Amino acid sequence: MLHSDLKDAIDREFAVALVEPTELCLDALLVRLRNEVVIELRIASAEEYSILWRWGEVELRIDTAPLHRQLATFPNHLHDGDGGLRPDPLTHPGDDPWGNVHAVIAAVLEDPLLHRLDGLVIDAAAGGSVHSR
Repeated sequence: MLHSDLKDAIDREFAVALVEPTELCLDALLVRLRNEVVIELRIASAEEYSILWRWGEVELRIDTAPLHRQLATFPNHLHDGDGGLRPDPLTHPGDDPWGNVHAVIAAVLEDPLLHRLDGLVIDAAAGGSVHSR
């Protein structure tokens, strides 16, 4: 039920930014934005998710695989467009999935490669407030 609820919320909140309604797949959602970003959402729970997006040939992903303990945001982390690994500036495991999804979609609508977020953290739980790291 989580994916269908997210689909409805995305289609309602981001209607003008979508090329077409969000596609509900077996275990994922596909979101196609007018700025040519394609987002693949795999949300197992509030603690376990993978959010991948492509813009042209560049691919970025936020996920919660508990592999990178050295990062301040462990277990969540960002695989950036240059193949690097960085702390996740957008999502927080345990928060409401809609808040995390909303934060990512809003950010990639403005800046698909997240260049403007270097050195910043967006607090989805606080309505998207931005502060320095």
